[in-house]
Amino acid sequence: MFGTVPSELPQKLAFVLIPRFSMIAFTSAVEALRLANRASGQELYRWRLLSVDGEPVTSSCGLSLQVEASLAEAERCATIVLCSGLEVQRFDDKRLFSWLRRQEREGADLGALCTASHLLARAGLLDGYCCTIHWENLAAFAEDFPDVDISTELFEIDRNRFTCSGGTAAIDMMLNLISRQHGHELAVSVADQFLHERIRDRHDHQRMSLPARLGVRHPKLLAVIELMETNLEEPLGRAQLADSAGLSTRQLERLFRKYLNRSPARYYLELRLNRARLLLLQTNMSVIDVALACGFVSASHFSKCYRDYFGRTPRRERGLPPGGVPQEEAAAAAQ
Repeated sequence: MFGTVPSELPQKLAFVLIPRFSMIAFTSAVEALRLANRASGQELYRWRLLSVDGEPVTSSCGLSLQVEASLAEAERCATIVLCSGLEVQRFDDKRLFSWLRRQEREGADLGALCTASHLLARAGLLDGYCCTIHWENLAAFAEDFPDVDISTELFEIDRNRFTCSGGTAAIDMMLNLISRQHGHELAVSVADQFLHERIRDRHDHQRMSLPARLGVRHPKLLAVIELMETNLEEPLGRAQLADSAGLSTRQLERLFRKYLNRSPARYYLELRLNRARLLLLQTNMSVIDVALACGFVSASHFSKCYRDYFGRTPRRERGLPPGGVPQEEAAAAAQ
């Protein structure tokens, strides 16, 4: 079980890098382990970097890392950590999925940083487990894997599965691991080296609070916005939103104009369109299904609103020409 005291030291981990992986999530995890070794004065953790084919892997920020081996060449490790980032839904190398299933059968702990929960789910290795993923991917993940128990927590540790939402959340997940295995004092020492003022637990929020994100602290306005964010598929009417906060519709209009410089209807529409964009980029849902999932009654109305806001149609967002074939596929077929 992930987080139990290892039977022997150093504890061996393998980090599997996926093209366009999040560098900050990866380095946050590895640096926490490195500093644990340094602060303790002994090698508690040892890790190797792997890629599917043994070739260097380029991160989302454009930096490439050398790896030590391919999956086929890798020696057995007790703990596997997948590291991905952008466009994880487009990664479709069957070698990875079969290798992960084999590692699971051999008793390895399996983990995911940032968006890599998507890969574990596609391999069928999150069935019956609770997991998390970066907040930007939550809606798409829930659409793609409706039977997987997904949470909005900073990180999740469920038996021999561990997942974190990405970014600096990887620091906190590893600090919690270090604390469980080698004591709170060591974890605090590592956090101090990071200049990390506190060790967050899994229940901390992924995103900044609404007041911090919007620069607004009016309680009734924030209550209405929170209600909007939780009702995107079936949008509430202006009167319903106003009643929920004990306001008249005129008062609601004034609040939005004063603090956000737009009407409630416009703000609500922008929330729905931004959700739609994430679903278009991160899932294979049809345009009409995306439209319905974001509260639009027709594909044509959705397309017009989308084009007016983003300057391109939903199909163009995906790189689809009018015929419906992705541009890169169309170009390959023409050769």
